[in-house]
Amino acid sequence: MANLPEVTVVVPTFNESMNVAELVRRIADALEGTPSEVLFVDDSTDETPRVIEEVAALSPISVRLIHREKPVGGLGGAVLEGIKSARSDVCVVMDGDLQHPPEVIPLLLNSHTTTDADVVVASRYTGDGAADGLAGAVRMMVSKASTLATKSMFPLRLRNCSDPMTGFFLIDRRRIELQTLRPRGFKILLEILARQSLRVSEVPFRFAERHAGESKASLRQGVHFLTQLTALRFGKMSGFALIGALGAAANLAIMWGLTQAGVDYIAAAIVAAEVTIIGNFLLQERFIFREMIGQASTTRLRFLKSFTFNNAEAVIRIPILALLVETWHVSSVFAAGITLVAAFFARFFFHSLVVYAPRRSKTASADGVLMLPEERASQRSA
Repeated sequence: MANLPEVTVVVPTFNESMNVAELVRRIADALEGTPSEVLFVDDSTDETPRVIEEVAALSPISVRLIHREKPVGGLGGAVLEGIKSARSDVCVVMDGDLQHPPEVIPLLLNSHTTTDADVVVASRYTGDGAADGLAGAVRMMVSKASTLATKSMFPLRLRNCSDPMTGFFLIDRRRIELQTLRPRGFKILLEILARQSLRVSEVPFRFAERHAGESKASLRQGVHFLTQLTALRFGKMSGFALIGALGAAANLAIMWGLTQAGVDYIAAAIVAAEVTIIGNFLLQERFIFREMIGQASTTRLRFLKSFTFNNAEAVIRIPILALLVETWHVSSVFAAGITLVAAFFARFFFHSLVVYAPRRSKTASADGVLMLPEERASQRSA
């Protein structure tokens, strides 16, 4: 037992032969003096396994290889297998393309030691972190939009994580319920954080350009991500959608009734919007965000945030409605339905991230990790 490394660096690889030698060299330099190992979990179809074995024979740091002939669970499955097979309970997960700088690993270890966090995230979106290595404005936009969507679906469990989509992080596997994980793609950190409440700390890092090879990002991976996100948190969004659908139906019914009574369609749309805004808020309070109310702002402030946003959205939506009706001659009720669907996503993100956002605690735990009141009470009684 005394020979176990203090940290295992888990590197999932798929056709990364050109990066292996440089990656191991930089990890060895970064962890000089720290008992450690590098564990490659490889799904490659090229010469990567052979290259890893050659590098391992000459490396000053322990290097092991698990080559999966029949990969299960994609990159997430590879990471999970690596964590289970690691010789250390403290595992750092990183990609094999050097977009995750090995020089950040000591910062992750130091944060774990000083904060006693269960997970330490290397974030592109905190401090002086940056996502410069993302290829092009489209990928940057997709990354930020995905992060926003994810945080809106898990506002409590991701409250202290600015970059749940990163693939660069440290975990203490003694504190993770590994048997609950169901990896189905490449966002394994999201899977870990969404499955249980964990103490999270962060260190910034700058996402680098690829050292060699080609990016594995693809439309297929995007579909996997959406499937994973839906499987993890379909309930809250579906409930919000149901209330939104009821509100939309009420909105259209009110608008139809008023226009049939001779009210101008613009005035009818305004009245319908105000009535459904209030009704939706009351239903969301009762059925969707009920468990978040105790940690959020006061009822008055929540209502003001919700009411103001929805009216601002209506101010934007109604001119678009008028454009569809007057210029494109779309039926007023059908045009209202189109704009309401588009508004749904903006409303969901805003309510999850702003209206019901947890109040920031003024008290931090002794180890530097921000804690909610009930967490401090639980710790004191332990």
